[in-house]
Amino acid sequence: MSPESKKLFNIIILGIAFMFMFTAFQTCGNVAPFPWSFYTASVFIGIAAAVLWTAQGNCLTINSDEHTIGRNSGIFWALLQSSLFFGNLYIYFAWQGKTHISESDRRTVFIALTVISLVGTVLFFLIRQPESENVLGEDESSEEQDLEVNESAQNTMAKAVDAFRKSLKLCVTREMLLLSITTAYTGLELTFFSGVYGTCIGAVNKFGTEEKSLIGLSGIFIGIGEILGGSLFGLLSKNNRFGRNPVVLLGILVHFIAFYLIFLNMPGDAPIAPVEGTDSTAYIRSSKEVAMFCSFLLGLGDSCFNTQLLSILGFLYSEDSAPAFAIFKFVQSICAAVAFFYSNYLLLHWQLLVMVIFGFFGTISFFSVEWDAAAIVARGSDYRSI
Repeated sequence: MSPESKKLFNIIILGIAFMFMFTAFQTCGNVAPFPWSFYTASVFIGIAAAVLWTAQGNCLTINSDEHTIGRNSGIFWALLQSSLFFGNLYIYFAWQGKTHISESDRRTVFIALTVISLVGTVLFFLIRQPESENVLGEDESSEEQDLEVNESAQNTMAKAVDAFRKSLKLCVTREMLLLSITTAYTGLELTFFSGVYGTCIGAVNKFGTEEKSLIGLSGIFIGIGEILGGSLFGLLSKNNRFGRNPVVLLGILVHFIAFYLIFLNMPGDAPIAPVEGTDSTAYIRSSKEVAMFCSFLLGLGDSCFNTQLLSILGFLYSEDSAPAFAIFKFVQSICAAVAFFYSNYLLLHWQLLVMVIFGFFGTISFFSVEWDAAAIVARGSDYRSI
């Protein structure tokens, strides 16, 4: 297998492994588990996600170069977000019309999800070490490689402290501060499409008996948007002469359209409606078709932002990507947690307004970093292929 084929193989295995694992994680939320088990599992999943996403960013970077980072980010994202499609597809068809989930159904699904996550974990062992001279950002001599081997025997705690210090220094740099605004927006909209929007759909009594099954269908359409976006941007990255900015601009425009349609189509009290749902009216007659179209737009816009963030982080911090991806996930997770908190209190239109503000400034900040990256590349290589 050629070095280039080996790196592409690694990216595909990485994406498939994440797809299996996140199929389990994301489907669990629809299974109506016991509250104590749900919250306990959420803590462990959060800890694991911090490690997984940092390792994922590093693996993506070392298996890419300046010509393939955009393509590989798109391939990985499309494979990862297939988890939204498959998990919600099962929930939609298996439990369509059910108002009560039996203990037997819950046990069967959790056993299946445990097996699926284990399969994803085993797949990580198939990832191979790429050729060191072809790794993005690496141009090490044999002496430097020997030094790296010797450093691996150092105290683990000292190395962890050193990595933490690097992250602290990196998080106050101009580029990372600007990208943190964009990352913060992805955390807010992640909470919205993964939790809040489904709740809104399920709370609209005017959708009739299908209101609960529509939550799973919404997840399917979000997954379709994510997969389409990741695949499209991965295929077009080689021929993109304008860089990453047009993709991010497309993402924010798609999201603004989705937010406006959701504002018109959903009652304002839908996010904070009681268990019985809401009979409030929206600005237009609430439509299932519009709701599903908005789900697709939310997924498509999210793929625009995340694929380009992965790409630019892998490019800018190619020599030491782990701290950069750790900061990325830290900021995104903090903002997602904040969004989950205020989603229990704010009406829908205020939540949409918060995302519009962060989306606007996050797009501007991304443009600024991308223009700096374009200037750097223009002095050393062909920017059209990034």
